[in-house]
Amino acid sequence: MLGKLNDEESAQHDTTMASIASKGSSLVSTLLTQARPKFNVFMKYARVELTPPTPGDIPAIRDGIARLVSGARTGAWKNLTVKQAWLNSLVAAEVCFWFYAGECIGKRHLVGYDVSE
Repeated sequence: MLGKLNDEESAQHDTTMASIASKGSSLVSTLLTQARPKFNVFMKYARVELTPPTPGDIPAIRDGIARLVSGARTGAWKNLTVKQAWLNSLVAAEVCFWFYAGECIGKRHLVGYDVSE
């Protein structure tokens, strides 16, 4: 039925397309209405968490590293709860995975380096 449409079929086709277009636009507006609050929360945290450290943050970073080193020397890591140890392990794994992802992006391959030069 690839021939021409008669007037009745053409009108029905136009009505169907108009219905699809109106449903699509209402779906998009509903999606935007529901997504906007979640996007605003995301942006609120992204502005804080995804910014690079400022020069004012350097002393706090230095103190944190010093506490980490002294805790490793004194054995304070032995007094962690299981939950704290698990969270520390997850953070360490995340750092390793992001490092690996950065390496893959940098070398543009999953394995090995191109040393043909």
